[in-house]
Amino acid sequence: MNRIVLDTNVLVSGMINAHGYPGRIVDLLREEMIELIVDDRVLSEYRMVLKRPKFQRYFDSQAVGNILNFLEQSTIYTIPVKTITGLPDPDDVPFAELALSAGVPLVTGNTDDFPESLLPNIRVLTPAEYIREREVR
Repeated sequence: MNRIVLDTNVLVSGMINAHGYPGRIVDLLREEMIELIVDDRVLSEYRMVLKRPKFQRYFDSQAVGNILNFLEQSTIYTIPVKTITGLPDPDDVPFAELALSAGVPLVTGNTDDFPESLLPNIRVLTPAEYIREREVR
Protein backbone atom coordinates (compact mmCIF):
# COMPACT_ATOMS: atom_id res chain seq x y z
CA MET A 1 0.00 0.00 0.00
CA ASN A 2 1.19 3.49 -0.79
CA ARG A 3 1.88 5.81 2.10
CA ILE A 4 2.13 9.57 1.89
CA VAL A 5 2.08 12.69 4.00
CA LEU A 6 -0.81 14.86 2.85
CA ASP A 7 -0.72 18.60 3.31
CA THR A 8 -3.91 20.04 4.71
CA ASN A 9 -4.57 22.12 1.59
CA VAL A 10 -4.87 18.97 -0.55
CA LEU A 11 -7.12 17.20 1.96
CA VAL A 12 -9.52 20.14 2.22
CA SER A 13 -9.49 20.84 -1.51
CA GLY A 14 -10.24 17.21 -2.28
CA MET A 15 -13.09 17.13 0.19
CA ILE A 16 -14.67 20.30 -1.15
CA ASN A 17 -14.35 19.36 -4.81
CA ALA A 18 -14.40 15.66 -5.68
CA HIS A 19 -13.18 16.43 -9.18
CA GLY A 20 -9.54 16.97 -9.97
CA TYR A 21 -6.39 15.52 -8.50
CA PRO A 22 -6.98 16.40 -4.83
CA GLY A 23 -10.42 14.77 -5.07
CA ARG A 24 -8.86 11.64 -6.55
CA ILE A 25 -6.40 11.49 -3.65
CA VAL A 26 -9.26 11.75 -1.13
CA ASP A 27 -11.05 8.97 -3.04
CA LEU A 28 -7.93 6.78 -2.80
CA LEU A 29 -7.80 7.48 0.92
CA ARG A 30 -11.47 6.56 1.39
CA GLU A 31 -10.99 3.38 -0.67
CA GLU A 32 -7.97 2.49 1.51
CA MET A 33 -5.67 2.50 -1.52
CA ILE A 34 -3.31 4.90 0.26
CA GLU A 35 -2.47 5.50 3.88
CA LEU A 36 -1.63 8.83 5.43
CA ILE A 37 1.31 9.24 7.79
CA VAL A 38 0.31 11.57 10.64
CA ASP A 39 1.26 12.70 14.12
CA ASP A 40 -0.53 14.80 16.75
CA ARG A 41 0.53 18.05 15.09
CA VAL A 42 -0.87 17.08 11.70
CA LEU A 43 -4.12 15.70 13.12
CA SER A 44 -4.47 18.90 15.15
CA GLU A 45 -4.03 21.02 12.03
CA TYR A 46 -6.55 18.92 10.08
CA ARG A 47 -9.00 19.39 12.98
CA MET A 48 -8.39 23.13 13.28
CA VAL A 49 -8.70 23.82 9.56
CA LEU A 50 -11.78 21.66 8.99
CA LYS A 51 -13.57 23.49 11.81
CA ARG A 52 -12.94 26.95 10.37
CA PRO A 53 -16.14 28.94 9.84
CA LYS A 54 -15.41 29.43 6.13
CA PHE A 55 -15.71 25.68 5.57
CA GLN A 56 -19.06 25.31 7.36
CA ARG A 57 -20.87 25.64 4.06
CA TYR A 58 -19.10 22.46 2.90
CA PHE A 59 -19.00 20.42 6.13
CA ASP A 60 -21.36 20.63 9.08
CA SER A 61 -20.06 19.72 12.54
CA GLN A 62 -21.26 16.11 12.21
CA ALA A 63 -19.44 15.70 8.88
CA VAL A 64 -16.26 17.16 10.37
CA GLY A 65 -16.54 14.74 13.28
CA ASN A 66 -16.98 11.82 10.88
CA ILE A 67 -14.02 12.94 8.79
CA LEU A 68 -11.79 13.34 11.83
CA ASN A 69 -12.82 9.94 13.22
CA PHE A 70 -11.98 8.35 9.87
CA LEU A 71 -8.60 10.08 9.79
CA GLU A 72 -7.76 9.14 13.35
CA GLN A 73 -8.59 5.48 12.73
CA SER A 74 -7.38 5.08 9.14
CA THR A 75 -3.96 6.69 9.28
CA ILE A 76 -0.52 5.54 10.34
CA TYR A 77 0.50 7.37 13.49
CA THR A 78 4.23 8.11 13.44
CA ILE A 79 6.62 9.91 15.72
CA PRO A 80 9.18 11.77 13.61
CA VAL A 81 12.78 10.98 14.43
CA LYS A 82 14.28 13.77 12.34
CA THR A 83 13.87 17.50 12.81
CA ILE A 84 13.80 20.24 10.22
CA THR A 85 14.36 23.96 10.64
CA GLY A 86 14.37 26.95 8.34
CA LEU A 87 11.22 26.40 6.30
CA PRO A 88 9.48 29.56 5.08
CA ASP A 89 6.35 28.64 7.08
CA PRO A 90 7.00 26.98 10.46
CA ASP A 91 3.52 25.39 10.29
CA ASP A 92 4.82 23.21 7.45
CA VAL A 93 7.56 21.63 9.57
CA PRO A 94 5.45 18.69 10.89
CA PHE A 95 4.60 17.58 7.35
CA ALA A 96 8.22 17.73 6.22
CA GLU A 97 9.48 15.96 9.35
CA LEU A 98 6.97 13.15 8.88
CA ALA A 99 7.84 12.70 5.20
CA LEU A 100 11.56 12.66 5.98
CA SER A 101 11.24 10.32 8.96
CA ALA A 102 8.90 7.88 7.20
CA GLY A 103 10.65 8.06 3.83
CA VAL A 104 7.42 8.82 1.98
CA PRO A 105 6.41 11.58 -0.43
CA LEU A 106 4.82 14.78 0.77
CA VAL A 107 1.85 15.75 -1.40
CA THR A 108 1.01 19.45 -1.33
CA GLY A 109 -0.60 22.14 -3.41
CA ASN A 110 2.12 24.54 -2.26
CA THR A 111 5.41 23.04 -3.40
CA ASP A 112 7.13 26.43 -3.04
CA ASP A 113 6.64 26.12 0.74
CA PHE A 114 8.98 23.11 0.72
CA PRO A 115 12.12 24.25 -1.15
CA GLU A 116 14.30 21.43 -2.44
CA SER A 117 17.38 23.37 -1.34
CA LEU A 118 16.23 22.95 2.28
CA LEU A 119 14.72 19.48 1.87
CA PRO A 120 16.92 17.50 -0.54
CA ASN A 121 15.89 14.14 0.94
CA ILE A 122 12.13 14.61 0.63
CA ARG A 123 10.06 13.99 -2.47
CA VAL A 124 7.59 16.87 -2.64
CA LEU A 125 4.85 16.27 -5.19
CA THR A 126 1.81 18.15 -6.37
CA PRO A 127 -1.45 16.19 -6.38
CA ALA A 128 -1.21 15.91 -10.18
CA GLU A 129 2.34 14.55 -10.01
CA TYR A 130 1.35 12.00 -7.38
CA ILE A 131 -1.66 10.74 -9.37
CA ARG A 132 0.36 10.58 -12.61
CA GLU A 133 3.06 8.55 -10.85
CA ARG A 134 0.43 6.11 -9.55
CA GLU A 135 -1.00 5.69 -13.03
CA VAL A 136 2.43 4.83 -14.47
CA ARG A 137 2.95 1.98 -11.98
